[in-house]
Amino acid sequence: MRRRLYFLLPDVKSARQVFKKLLLARIEDRHIFFLAKEGVELSDLPEATMLQKSDEIHGLGVGLVVGGATGALAGVVAMMFPPSGLVMGLGVILAMSLIGAIVGVWASGMIASDVPNTRLEKFSKEIESGKILLMVDIHKHQIEEITGMLREQHPDAAPRGRDPTIPAFP
Repeated sequence: MRRRLYFLLPDVKSARQVFKKLLLARIEDRHIFFLAKEGVELSDLPEATMLQKSDEIHGLGVGLVVGGATGALAGVVAMMFPPSGLVMGLGVILAMSLIGAIVGVWASGMIASDVPNTRLEKFSKEIESGKILLMVDIHKHQIEEITGMLREQHPDAAPRGRDPTIPAFP
């Protein structure tokens, strides 16, 4: 199980140094992400993806639940009031739930991709002032080691918390 740690770095130069230290600590680059304000060139540093910058994961989950429930409700209504001459079974509810879930995921995914990640809102002022946000996904047993290493070797890397869990795929 991994945890996501957040650190604010003063500039791109510090971000490069921290990135190298994390690689030397055997943290794979696919678990390290940087976020800077629009226009700041991160060049060789791994930039945060759209899934990390937006609330898309949360939106997809909400769309799945709401769409599936709405589809199930529509299926119940269709079963209770079937068109004349048609006999409907429980398969209608299942099919309508599936269709509702697909439409819900699609619609909410489209909307949520434009919504900034609510977990990153607390960093927005500092990012806009030129600081670089580091997000690193590490195993639980590495938290103290990595945090201590960054505090010792880069006192300008301000630890800014952690998420209790991270999404499975971004």
